[in-house]
Amino acid sequence: QVQLVESGGGLVQAGGSLRLSCAASGRSFSRYAMGWFRQPPGKEREFVAVSRSGGSLYYADSVKGRFTISRDNAKNMVALQMNSLKPEDTAVYYCAAAGSAAGSKLVMPQEYDYWGQGTQVTVSS
Repeated sequence: QVQLVESGGGLVQAGGSLRLSCAASGRSFSRYAMGWFRQPPGKEREFVAVSRSGGSLYYADSVKGRFTISRDNAKNMVALQMNSLKPEDTAVYYCAAAGSAAGSKLVMPQEYDYWGQGTQVTVSS
């Protein structure tokens, strides 16, 4: 069992930056692929970024070059640094953990086993 708690959301002006953090409890954090998803108002949850247990990273095209995912296995933490924020980045952001990543692209919510409660990010124009 893995419990995830996000923090760091808030209100920021367009062009600004925010750093989201996700603290994980439970065993074998390093074995999980850790992803970030977001759910804009009135829309479905969408993939943002993933950090696989082997170290590879993958980003949605919409955030590539602006967002950076990182993890600290010693601290059971994963972070999402968001720069050059745009109003369309406004969403509830979720941290998620996937225990079975082999053969999966890990861009779909159903591929993940555990979820945090979400943190609101609002970007004003």
